[in-house]
Amino acid sequence: MSHESVDAWMAAYDNPMKEVVQRIRHMILAADDRITEDIKWQAPTFMYEGNLASFYPKSMNYATLMFHQGALIPGNFPHLQGQGTEARAMKIVSIAEAEERRDELEEIIRAWIALREESLTNH
Repeated sequence: MSHESVDAWMAAYDNPMKEVVQRIRHMILAADDRITEDIKWQAPTFMYEGNLASFYPKSMNYATLMFHQGALIPGNFPHLQGQGTEARAMKIVSIAEAEERRDELEEIIRAWIALREESLTNH
């Protein structure tokens, strides 16, 4: 589901990685109909029963997707970087690399949705 505020943000986004960000955005939204998007923290943010990930809009050499609670998402995702107890980031340098990581992104989204649904049924 695309959101008008994100479309407007993308239209005004002046960055050499704009097309990469747009491709990743479409891949995430296509992965599951339950994923929504909006502008939070002055950047496109993807959500399902909580914030899944946001783009870091100031990256100029790669698209950076920050998974707010990436450390909690079950599974092995080799392109999620970070050491802390919560956030993880994925950096993507091109549309071709985005396509190479499509399966991993879809797995992350499925794992996030499963985690959130488990959390909802346990509360």
